[in-house]
Amino acid sequence: MTATSNHDWWRGGVIYQVYPRSFADSNGDGIGDLPGITARLEHIARLGADAVWLSPFFTSPQKDFGYDVSDYRGVDPMFGQLADFDALVARAHALGLKVMIDQVLSHTSDQHAWFGESRASRDNPKADWYVWADAKHDGTPPNNWLSVFGGSAWQWDTRRCQYYLHNFLASQPDLNVLNPAVQDALLGEMRFWLDRGVDGYRLDAINFCCHDAQLRDNPGRGAPAHVDPTAPAANPYSWQVHEFDKSRPEALAFLRRLRALVDAYPGTAMVGEIGDERGLALMAAYTGGGDKLHMAYCFDLLGPQYDAGYLHALLAQSLDTLGDGWPCWAISNHDSVRVATRWGGARPDPALLRQAAALLLTLRGSACLYQGEELGLPEADIAFDDLQDPYGIAMWPEFKGRDGCRTPMAWQADAPDLGFGSGAARPWLPLAAGHRALAADRQWADDGALLHHYRRLLQWRRAQPALRQGSMALLPRQGQVLAFERAHAGQRLLCVFNLGAQSARFALPGEGWTPDAGAPAQPPGLRSGQGALLLPPHGTAFLTLPSQT
Repeated sequence: MTATSNHDWWRGGVIYQVYPRSFADSNGDGIGDLPGITARLEHIARLGADAVWLSPFFTSPQKDFGYDVSDYRGVDPMFGQLADFDALVARAHALGLKVMIDQVLSHTSDQHAWFGESRASRDNPKADWYVWADAKHDGTPPNNWLSVFGGSAWQWDTRRCQYYLHNFLASQPDLNVLNPAVQDALLGEMRFWLDRGVDGYRLDAINFCCHDAQLRDNPGRGAPAHVDPTAPAANPYSWQVHEFDKSRPEALAFLRRLRALVDAYPGTAMVGEIGDERGLALMAAYTGGGDKLHMAYCFDLLGPQYDAGYLHALLAQSLDTLGDGWPCWAISNHDSVRVATRWGGARPDPALLRQAAALLLTLRGSACLYQGEELGLPEADIAFDDLQDPYGIAMWPEFKGRDGCRTPMAWQADAPDLGFGSGAARPWLPLAAGHRALAADRQWADDGALLHHYRRLLQWRRAQPALRQGSMALLPRQGQVLAFERAHAGQRLLCVFNLGAQSARFALPGEGWTPDAGAPAQPPGLRSGQGALLLPPHGTAFLTLPSQT
């Protein structure tokens, strides 16, 4: 039985994220597409992932690169046709991969037919399908809510002579998910793809789906010491406590409706994105009880901090908070600076990148890998004139946007366009010269490359019940050494990480621990003795005890 044949494949599963624009271009127009993804699925299967998550490929004006949907049931022509999607699903399933697709439920494009009808008048059948509000007496917006992308979250509409809410771009009006008719319509759009064979959903910005019906002002707090993880420090979005515009308790009833729909399709699952400074608490609320989301991720490992103090506190909080909820950890994605640069700097230590992979894949929960993470691709440096991301253009130069992690995938070191396409057209984002030496073909040919480290970790993880399903107990921190125990059905596995740039000594918790001979992350010459373990800089060790059964 393969890991993907189990209805609970998601519990402890590993999901590989594909950003379609930048994965593989099959027709030479400079933009990745569905046939290109299909042709490269073997890379993901060979790596050892359980599922592939496709960022949006739906019909869209592409103001936010597909996260502004104008037709939930259509494939945007730049990516192909419905038949291309069906072929992708068939090929993925033949390779043993599940297919999860992005679903944007909090907002649509302003070019969606629903919004066109809603904005036409105040009394049409869809008048209440979006969040509309009258201006204040002085003509200003109804409250102080801010957009993640800068400025007010309210846009004046001359047709209705009202403001509409947009948590992101003004061209991304927020759906009124408090309206049962809107929920019914969204469930219908999701059912369309479930009937077409998808194995689940990644739910974009799911904590933004509901708002306070009274439209109360958010409390202010001034320039904070720690910014909201959904916004950079240059954005005043963090100057508010987002009590009323997102992360509302009203969302839980909607999540239960989503779960009831997905449960009618055995073997499917949902992972939600939670952008909030209270990420772990919301993960617990959204995934606990077995009647809402299967799993969720927040931004706590998508920031710049990578040290034992921060990670120990984060993991302790997660163990205290999550209960029976289920996390899905990620250290990179299409919205964050690539982890090689974010944690490793301009010249990342290869040992640090190997350790980051081992840490991600041994935490309690599921895991997401972002395309190119397995290659150790660094953040690309994009000139202002080449920027595509409206967020980066608006916030330049203090925040350069998200284009640096979205450049084309490096497939072939010697190809002019790194094997991304045919080279007939300029790629939509510039190729990163620093990616050439890290291309997939060179790493597949080098057994010592980071790619094979990921492959061996995934192969090993799949065979460890303690990692996929087990409990987790955090040990006291010893300087820059982080350690925790994973256990399940008599198997006990001790995971030890020296997060410092100097060698470190770790006192073992008791007798009998021995290095796991099958673990791929052990540093050369790992030594233990007199109840202690000696670890090199950024060294990782996995130790076992004899079975307790």
